[in-house]
Amino acid sequence: MAKIGFIGLGKMGLPMARNLMKAGHQVTGFDVVPEAVAAFVTAGGTAAPSAAAAATGAEFVVSMLPAGQHVRAAMLGPAGAAAASPPGAVLIDSSTIDVATARALALEAGRPVVDAPVSGGTMGAENGTLTFMVGGDAATFEKVKPILAGMGRTIVHCGAAGAGQVAKACNNMMLAINMIGVSEAMNMADQLGLPRQKLYDIVSTATGRSFALTDYPPVPDLVATCPANNDYKPGFAAALMAKDLGLAQEAAASAGVATPMGKAAAGFFKQFVDQGEGGKDFSAIIQFMRAMAR
Repeated sequence: MAKIGFIGLGKMGLPMARNLMKAGHQVTGFDVVPEAVAAFVTAGGTAAPSAAAAATGAEFVVSMLPAGQHVRAAMLGPAGAAAASPPGAVLIDSSTIDVATARALALEAGRPVVDAPVSGGTMGAENGTLTFMVGGDAATFEKVKPILAGMGRTIVHCGAAGAGQVAKACNNMMLAINMIGVSEAMNMADQLGLPRQKLYDIVSTATGRSFALTDYPPVPDLVATCPANNDYKPGFAAALMAKDLGLAQEAAASAGVATPMGKAAAGFFKQFVDQGEGGKDFSAIIQFMRAMAR
């Protein structure tokens, strides 16, 4: 079993770290929020006073942080986790960040690096069923697979550095577009008198089916585990979806790719978050789409 430093013990990072410990790894963790560190220690982890301290002596360093600037601050520089880790350590960044920062980390860290963003939300993190989209060289990918297997079910090598972030940006852009489409259809069915359950039963077996409908519908009483049944308590917050859609638009612009639906989705989610609804689950976008008609 491996010695692992874990940086970022929030809603995703904490259950991921717990699953690594369940898999038998020795995990030392750091977070800027004392309550997060306390919860990690209660779960059996060893607290570190800094990101660098968490990386000291580690064979692998995993980060799960909000944005690219946080990853840079934690990992790079003379007091960063990369420099503090042993020369043979491997860095695994599971944050969802911009492609440029992911590629810069791989170039500047002085250690083998993979970008390994995830899909599956907090439920996937709790259950150890995350999907990892991994960018980096093939040899490093093989080294990190056993570590990622402690936290996820599906582990895909996407290509060179940054490729994992590209895959994540594409995935979340598609998810957001699908959720908006499902929301529009549900609202239309409501207004025209078609029961939601009937629509669900039909479309979940027809050509309009998608994860946003079959597993994560934006209305209650269709799928018991979806946030719509719990006042939209987030599995994946609207503010995070808005951030990810912004990253997708940055990536598309850098490549000269037209993504008009993605751009529209980014605009809708930004407006929803700007209204103070960023703490709700992203499926609550149905409320924004409903209000547009009024």
